[in-house]
Amino acid sequence: MLHPFLQQLIHALKNLLPIVLVVLLFQLVIFQTLPAEPLSLLIGLLIVAVGIALFLLGLELSIFPVGKNLANQFARKGSLPLLMCFGFAIGFAAVIAEPALIAVAEQAERISQGRIQGVTLRLIVASSVGFVMAVGVLRIILGWPIHWLMIGGYVLVILVTFFAPAEIVGLAYDSGGVTTNIVTVPLIAALGLGLANSIKGRSSLTDGFGLVALAVMVPMISVQLYGIWVYRFAETASTLSLTLQVENGHWLLTALVDLATLVKDILPMMLVVLVFQYFILRRPLANPLKITIGFMMVLCGLYAFVLGLKLGLFPIGQMMAEQLIARGAVQLILLFAFLIGFATTMAEPALIAIAQQAEEAAQGKLRAAVIRLIVALGVALGITLGVYRILSGDSIHYYIMAGYCIVVILTAFAPRYIVALAFDLGGVTTSEVTVPLVTALGIGLASAIDGRNVLIDGFGLIAFASIFPIITVMLYAIIVEHIRLSRSADV
Repeated sequence: MLHPFLQQLIHALKNLLPIVLVVLLFQLVIFQTLPAEPLSLLIGLLIVAVGIALFLLGLELSIFPVGKNLANQFARKGSLPLLMCFGFAIGFAAVIAEPALIAVAEQAERISQGRIQGVTLRLIVASSVGFVMAVGVLRIILGWPIHWLMIGGYVLVILVTFFAPAEIVGLAYDSGGVTTNIVTVPLIAALGLGLANSIKGRSSLTDGFGLVALAVMVPMISVQLYGIWVYRFAETASTLSLTLQVENGHWLLTALVDLATLVKDILPMMLVVLVFQYFILRRPLANPLKITIGFMMVLCGLYAFVLGLKLGLFPIGQMMAEQLIARGAVQLILLFAFLIGFATTMAEPALIAIAQQAEEAAQGKLRAAVIRLIVALGVALGITLGVYRILSGDSIHYYIMAGYCIVVILTAFAPRYIVALAFDLGGVTTSEVTVPLVTALGIGLASAIDGRNVLIDGFGLIAFASIFPIITVMLYAIIVEHIRLSRSADV
């Protein structure tokens, strides 16, 4: 396994290079200074690269084959209710313990002074994802066109946004964005691709993708409905939250707590897989030793990734945000938003994994490198526009509704093979690399600018990071298809 690991490590280092270049550009050229602890930041980035390499290699050995194999077994068993139950269980278990969702829910409860209940928010989002996984499985089996579901769903999103209170809109879209991470996305994608490959007449590219997109969309609706209830009908509630933190403790104790947290986050999803494999299907896992080794690599990769984030990416994001706000130059803030949006997206492990799966499923129509560039450009544009909205103080309602109106229109005209993938790519852009940096930037800007409300203005950047990749990917496919038809007509 050494050679594949080294290949993945070199690949991960190349993906992190844009982040390093962006930081060096601002530090050396614009601020003309060096970080306080450059060696610590560099070590953190190297640990992130090792984590990504271990994670991606572990995916190929464990999560991808297990997900596809389960889908194949369920398809052969021919039990639709059982398969939908599995979809719901996987969706709920994967999201209820999602660290990014927990962080967003805790921030929302604190900022809203208890009006928004963190646990309630997590239950609503997890139930929404579970429900939509069941519906997504049904869509693949029955062959429903994904574009009608997405058009109808986002028309409903826009309508609900029109009536939702301003305090909940940004949070609702962020809650939808953080439901997908570097563990859930590969497993959900493997489930969809496995089902599509198992059913005669289904296309991996057209039918296999789309589950991630649905997992992002439905929580946006349910959380906004929750916000309408909370802010218009419910009484203000007071809450007491207890958190266990290890501060200034021994490094080994801190490391063990972090590792235990990761195991806790992944455990519900793995229990669902094992229960359905052994107790429902009553079949042993194929190659259990290989899958166990792969799973341990995924766990070690995730741990290294999180550790590297704390040592490298988090301090970089906080340091850059503070320096930019202190400078007060709008152009510099927008430039940083664009560049860091592009750089972090290129380093997203979930995007790397899905882009590779898409290239294999497309059979020559798409290239993974091009997909990642188009998606990164979309995220960069989206975060830049979102930061501009915070700086200008404009209402998020109009930006979000206009963005999804464009998405709905493009969905009607885009080639059918790209629709499901485009929406999935919009979901995978908001994972463990992007979310911390983007959330910190949004809340930091809203806190530093007079007249801004952190709950209304601080959230929402993740939504912009989700919308614009859908737009850029669909535009790319429309342009490529137009060029192909023009050449065919000339011939």
